[in-house]
Amino acid sequence: MNAISSLSSLGEFGLIDLIRARFPQPAAPELGIGDDAALLSPSPGMQLVVSTDLLAEGVHFERSFGQLRLLGRKSLAVNLSDLAAMGARHRWFFLSLAIPPGFPLEDIEALLDGLAEQAAEHGVLLAGGDTCVSKSGLVISVTIMGEQRPELLLRRSGARPGDEIWVSGTLGDSALGLQLLLTGGDKKGDVATEYVVNRHLDPTPRCELGQTLAEVGLVSAMIDISDGLLADLGHICEQSGCGAAIELAQVPRSPQFAALAEATAPAFWQLMVAGGEDYELCFTAPAASRAAILQRAKTAGIPATVVGKVTDSGRVVAHLPDGSIFQPSSAGYTHF
Repeated sequence: MNAISSLSSLGEFGLIDLIRARFPQPAAPELGIGDDAALLSPSPGMQLVVSTDLLAEGVHFERSFGQLRLLGRKSLAVNLSDLAAMGARHRWFFLSLAIPPGFPLEDIEALLDGLAEQAAEHGVLLAGGDTCVSKSGLVISVTIMGEQRPELLLRRSGARPGDEIWVSGTLGDSALGLQLLLTGGDKKGDVATEYVVNRHLDPTPRCELGQTLAEVGLVSAMIDISDGLLADLGHICEQSGCGAAIELAQVPRSPQFAALAEATAPAFWQLMVAGGEDYELCFTAPAASRAAILQRAKTAGIPATVVGKVTDSGRVVAHLPDGSIFQPSSAGYTHF
């Protein structure tokens, strides 16, 4: 048990020491925590890939959901997912925390435990960051850095009409889990409920799949699904100057999602393609790549499914099983 009982008695520099003690540091001649800036060296021939995400209390999470350890895991997972979408290999991350006065020290320690778990699982090193007081809620900002050979990096701008549209894993679990958390429907002991809630609180970044798809040159464009399939696929179409047609009957869903959500149609489809925070990969590829992609996905242990085709229409449409066009209440999450 920590002899220091509060964050105020620990102090800013004590907090920094607490953070540093939980994470292995880069090896010399690189330099991580402890100086005014970090010293890092990409591998020869590699291009640096950098992404930043922040999680703000009351916007991205509620402390009433509990499980600060899982919040720590998620804080890094969402950044790892961004690098996976570029086909990059993660190397280092930076952590900044804005902490409200009186925030329990044990909650900070649980948050750091989750971050350290996720970092160790993926072999990514904490190289620095910042801490300050917050006048409102907890704010967690993570900047991640990775690398890849320039010719292998995947962007949103390579999709072409005729390409197939793929997604990894299953969609809708996280959005349904959040809905249950917000409405008090997260029943303890119900296996299906616990599964979808955990998919929201502790998402799994598809790092291995993203890297292998980039390195074998099978994919024309890729993005991670954070705002919802329709919104994020829309970003690919905008950057690529194309359109897309999705067949909703082909969009993969977990048995747990089906058991809990099927009675809520048409909200069923809304959760699947516009709910957000799936942190799966959406990518496009020529039809000739299908067999090779399926093999790579099998090797990575992540299902991948064709859900539609890239078109020259300039818009994203989703067809219901009866052939009619689905009209979402919103295409996906937006902050403003």
